[in-house]
Amino acid sequence: MIPKVFKEVIDLGDGREISIETGKLAKQAHGSVVVQSGKCMLLCTVVSNYKQSDVDFLPLTVDYREKFAASGRYPGGFFKREARPSDGEVLTMRLVDRVLRPLFPKDYHAETQVMIQLMSHDEDVMPDAMAGLAASAAIQLSDFPFECPISEARVGRINGEFVINPTRAQLADSDIDMMIGASADSVMMVEGEMDEISEEEMAEAIKFAHEAIKEQCAAQVRLAEAFGKKEVREYAPERTDEDLAKKIHDMAYDKVYAIAKAGSAKHERSAAFEAIKEEIKATFSEEELEDFGGMVSKYYYQAEKAAIRDLTLNEGLRLDGRKTDEIRPIWCEVDYLPSTHGSALFTRGETQALATVTLGTSREANQIDMPSFEGEERFYLHYNFPPFSTGEARPIRGTSRREIGHGNLAQRALKGMVPDESPYTVRVVSEVLESNGSSSMATVCAGTMALMDAGVQLIKPVSGIAMGLISDGDSGKYAVLSDILGDEDHLGDMDFKVTGTADGITACQMDIKVKGLSYEILVNALKQARDGRLHILEKLTDTIAKPNAEVKEHAPTMVTRRIPNEFIGALIGPGGKVIQELQKETDTTIVINEDPVTEEGIVEILGVGSKGIDAVLAKIDSLLFKPEVGSVYEVKVIKMLDFGAVVEYMDAPGNEVLLHVSELAWERTENVSDVVNMGDVFDVKYFGVDPRTRKEKVSRKAILPKPEGYVARPPRDNNNRGGRDNRGRDNRGRDNRRDDRKPREDKKED
Repeated sequence: MIPKVFKEVIDLGDGREISIETGKLAKQAHGSVVVQSGKCMLLCTVVSNYKQSDVDFLPLTVDYREKFAASGRYPGGFFKREARPSDGEVLTMRLVDRVLRPLFPKDYHAETQVMIQLMSHDEDVMPDAMAGLAASAAIQLSDFPFECPISEARVGRINGEFVINPTRAQLADSDIDMMIGASADSVMMVEGEMDEISEEEMAEAIKFAHEAIKEQCAAQVRLAEAFGKKEVREYAPERTDEDLAKKIHDMAYDKVYAIAKAGSAKHERSAAFEAIKEEIKATFSEEELEDFGGMVSKYYYQAEKAAIRDLTLNEGLRLDGRKTDEIRPIWCEVDYLPSTHGSALFTRGETQALATVTLGTSREANQIDMPSFEGEERFYLHYNFPPFSTGEARPIRGTSRREIGHGNLAQRALKGMVPDESPYTVRVVSEVLESNGSSSMATVCAGTMALMDAGVQLIKPVSGIAMGLISDGDSGKYAVLSDILGDEDHLGDMDFKVTGTADGITACQMDIKVKGLSYEILVNALKQARDGRLHILEKLTDTIAKPNAEVKEHAPTMVTRRIPNEFIGALIGPGGKVIQELQKETDTTIVINEDPVTEEGIVEILGVGSKGIDAVLAKIDSLLFKPEVGSVYEVKVIKMLDFGAVVEYMDAPGNEVLLHVSELAWERTENVSDVVNMGDVFDVKYFGVDPRTRKEKVSRKAILPKPEGYVARPPRDNNNRGGRDNRGRDNRGRDNRRDDRKPREDKKED
């Protein structure tokens, strides 16, 4: 029996639609939907265990996968099966997780999985823009305790007009690429890249996306009502004790407030807070701690958070003694590592990042092979966050999702400032050495300086800053915090990272934890972030004012050369023999690509020093060398023959031509060696292709003065039948032979 299907359609306003359907697939999941736009289809399923896990957090897993079959392709590599998620898939997982997680109850600790799969791909639909909608819609059909429906939308701006969920082709012409996650009432997440836009423009883009998200949330509500809204499941909540909470608050608040106001360093402050907590625990018996020890810690942290927030709101002071808009001390250094192509060290307070730059050819481009996108990146950034950077010892199990996300943010911040004409593939690696505050923004700053140190001609330098917000909804008071500490990241109502040049924003990442944040506060926060960015930018440019004019001596220089398509084969040689030998002889790396438009060959030559590169360019010049009729060229004898000498053009080594014995001198030459010898260098005149021999003709005698009394031999009479050239022509010429054959053929037929 065909199951009953429930469906809702969302009109995007420009002829495109998004449909949400349930009832046909994956019915054993606690909630499942198929979201479709065009030919793009996402299946999202959600399941949550009915038994609470023995942890003090929500064990939520958001998984997004793209199936290669969705685009009619095989997975790349030897193992023809989808394996670990790609960076692109991980980034989509993070976008969805950041919006969903805050909407579950704080005391809900059941193992929960959200699985989103790309089942059918459409070139004109970017599936990551619908992943948040799919996840929320599936949850609305479940019995999970979840606050309200949310959705996510991508916003672009093309020719000054905002567009919801633009295609990848449209994004190429857009100066904004932002993903916004929100409920019907509040914006909760913003992440994206921009072409130096203003704070007001960014706020307008968020508003535009939010209006579209409201429609998507309403569609989820309609679908859930049509399907039959389930009763929210019951679960065992955490134990609470209001009397205990008040007691611990009274014991801790003033002490925490005093330590917070003292403005101490991270480890000193952490030790003092830990001492307060242990002092409070000491007032309880062992039996009491065994019974509700976890509650003591929880209520202590609540009191600590309240005291620190009140200090900032009431006195404008922060944990390390700074004012709300004050930036920690900064010091920078470039060219720190002697063997890298570029390096820079950026230290801001207790956060430090060491960035390196490596220059390469297009062969080193980062290949992206996803069902929804195939391409390459000529600029990419990798971010490493080792445990020692926070004074911890923990196992390292590959690249974390956090490292992928922070690296992507820094990459988006910088990539727009690398000029399109830059010949290099550029890899930036950030090693976070200390962290108390935003290491991703430290990565942007260190990356900017390292690129300039490497001689990459950045259009403009970029800086970044992490900001925080503490607000009191009752009183209307709020404080925007510049350059937040790690502790302030956790206790604030909004943490956002903003990068940009002196002229505008290039990337951002926001997580907004307070409901109904006004756009006025958002713009004010962004403007304070701009002041901080400019302050940091000044520190960077004081260290290195502009990109170095040249790459370092030990770094490779890149030269590109275009050659006609017909010469590509000659440069490569049979089986790659010519190019391989050339690379070996010149100690260079040579890569040849074909321009898809002009079909010209684009030759990339990478080498340290100019000697090898010059040799490769000379070889290319030699291949492309075309002598002009009537011009004189210097040549060198490279082979002696009985009937002439083979000479090589001095301006184009490898280009040879025969100098016939009759063109050596005006006098009759019996032996070639009477006039020239191996290695002789002299001038010849180029006459083009001889119509008689159909070979190129050069002459030495043509540029020599005629000997006195020289008499030229009379030209041969081509009409003289007895002449050598006409021998047998009338009787045995090709045409006559054909005529002679005809009677014989006729005779055979008779």
